[in-house]
Amino acid sequence: MAALKALVIGMGVLIVAGTVALVVLLIQRAGGGSVARPGFSVSLDAPEGARISGVAATDRAIAIWVTRPDGDRVVLVDPQSGRRTGEIRLHD
Repeated sequence: MAALKALVIGMGVLIVAGTVALVVLLIQRAGGGSVARPGFSVSLDAPEGARISGVAATDRAIAIWVTRPDGDRVVLVDPQSGRRTGEIRLHD
């Protein structure tokens, strides 16, 4: 009886997980997802010694924190087109 109960619970979890996966897939295919396209690339044009210290993303922008010898910057990128839309200099 305990094995049957565990089996029924396990199958219920699989049904819920499958339904959630299906809904997510349908939303992404309908254009509601903000997933970057394959081949998405951005050129930061950073000098020698620069490194990426962090990345944060929203549906409207990707913020890339770049540590450079001449001061830190946050580069803003449009996630739909992959184009650089702005830059915030943290130190002058």
